Formats: sequence, structure tokens, C-alpha cells
Amino acid sequence: MATPPPQHGAGPYHPYGPQQGGPHLPYGVPPQAPYGHGPVPQAPYGHGPVPQAPYGCRVCGAQPAAQATVRGHQGMLVLMRFLRQEGPFCRDCGLATYRKMSADTLWQGWWGPLSVFITPVTLLMNLGARSRFLRLAPPAGAILPSLSPGRPLWRRPPALVFLTAAVLIALAPPLLVLLGLTAGDDGPPAGPAIGTCVRDADQLRNEKLIPEPCGSPLAAYLVTKERGTGGADCADGDLISVPDEWVEGAHSLCLTPVHGRNRA
Repeated sequence: MATPPPQHGAGPYHPYGPQQGGPHLPYGVPPQAPYGHGPVPQAPYGHGPVPQAPYGCRVCGAQPAAQATVRGHQGMLVLMRFLRQEGPFCRDCGLATYRKMSADTLWQGWWGPLSVFITPVTLLMNLGARSRFLRLAPPAGAILPSLSPGRPLWRRPPALVFLTAAVLIALAPPLLVLLGLTAGDDGPPAGPAIGTCVRDADQLRNEKLIPEPCGSPLAAYLVTKERGTGGADCADGDLISVPDEWVEGAHSLCLTPVHGRNRA
């Protein structure tokens, strides 16, 4: 007895409809994704998506390439953002990515209470990737143009601003201490030394006495001693010069006329 054909319901059917299970590939041929549906490699930091060569640089496909991860950080007051780009990278593309992300982190990474601590850790972690890139030979066999490394990190504007701020912060404490010591210097007012000759003693102020060589005809008085030193007072006929401000350590001076002139 013959078996009846399966029932498919009403309606016409395409004679070349899809077969169950799909087509089979020959042995040893790896399966490939349908056209237009292949995986898109993650784009490098700041650049559009590019083809990825097997075992080569993910940006340009050159050899040799090192497997390394470059990180970045952005502080946004309450929020924060962690960035990362994974290799492999050739020497030029790796250095370009490292310098770009580190420079951005230097001025974008500090704006948050936790970001102040995360940013220096991120920059230190990038040094490991940088050392791997520097050990590589110049790239060769690139499919696409390699990224330009550009100027070194510490010659870029964000790094210069960061270094300037760091130097100012480091120098601020000693400068403040020095200013405090200078402003708080309450030493005795300046005046002529004992044993020197002076002129213009009419105002009788220590700070206004003008030193003169004792042999000069302009020399009018000899500063003999500080008044009260050793319990003695000025000699008869001496003038007494006093300081402008009486502070600790200030003394009046005894002025003895010279050249036989008495200005008393």
C-alpha cells in the first residue's frame, strides 16, 4: 500500500525552497560569516573602525605587534568613566594610542573626589604598555597607514599644564613659610654701627643717620656706644639718637661731636 504524500496546506510552493539543515561545506574549509554580517573590530581610541589583520596590529596590520591594553580615565564630579583600548598594536600605533589617551587623562581625569586617586594609577598602568611598544622593531607589512606617534607625552599642552600645576603645588609650602618668616621679622631697626662717623644728626633718629668716613669734613658725630650699655650714660656734650620705633633690641645711641664742633 502506497504512503500518501505529506500535506502542506493550500497554496503554491517554490520548487527550490530552502532545504532543512542548510548547505554543507567541504571538509577542512572553515565556515565564514554571510556577506555584510561579519564581526566589526573595535575601533582604536579616537579613530574609525578599520580591518584587523590576523596576528598583526589591530590598526594597520603591521608586524611585529604587542598585546597590551592602554587605559584612560575621565572624572565628571560625581560620575566617572573608564576607557580602555586592547591590542595588539605595532610600535607606532601603540605609542600614538598611549600618548593620546594619557594626554587626555591628564586634563580630564582629575574632576572628581575619587578620580584624583584613580588618575595617577591609570597613568602608571599605561607605562607598562608604553615599555612594550618601545621594545618593538619598526612596523613593516602594514595593510593601512600606521598612526603617527606625534610629540612625546611630556611635550604636549595637557602635560605641560599638569607639570606647571604640580611644581606650583610642590613649591607653595616652602614659599609660604619663607614669606611668613620674612613678614614676621621684628628685629631692631637699622642704624649705624658703634665706632662709625655720621652726619645730618639734626633729626636724631638712628635710621636717618648717614654714615661718613671719620676723616671726611662732612663727618659731624662719632657713634660711641649704645645708651645705657654697661650701666653708663652718654658723656657730657653728646647727642642722643633714638630709633623710630621702640621694639625689642632697639637702643638709643650716643653721638660725640668730632672736629671740635658741637652740634648740641
